[in-house]
Amino acid sequence: QVQLVESGGGLVQPGGSLRLSCAASGSSARLHLMGWYRQAPGKQRELVARISESGRTLYADSVKGRFTISRDNTKNTVYLQAESLKPEDTAVYYCNGAELRIGLPDLDHWGQGTQVTVTS
Repeated sequence: QVQLVESGGGLVQPGGSLRLSCAASGSSARLHLMGWYRQAPGKQRELVARISESGRTLYADSVKGRFTISRDNTKNTVYLQAESLKPEDTAVYYCNGAELRIGLPDLDHWGQGTQVTVTS
């Protein structure tokens, strides 16, 4: 069973920065896509950024130019560097790993979530 463990959330002032990390363990499953989603109170969970094994990235329009996603395939770890944070970035951030299964849809794995609060 894949386990995703996030770290790096916290309280930050507007304009500040944070680095989130997510380490995958517990299985040899191939997580061909890894990413970050977030969910603010009263809102649906939304994609923040995603990265493939080859390094191809996808960002939500709201974070383009401010957030950078990266991954270290040797450590099965994905990172999210968040800069120029805004109050509207406040949310619980969830790590996601999409397990590649031959002949079957991807199997999604989720971390427990880490709170990011942007406030003065």
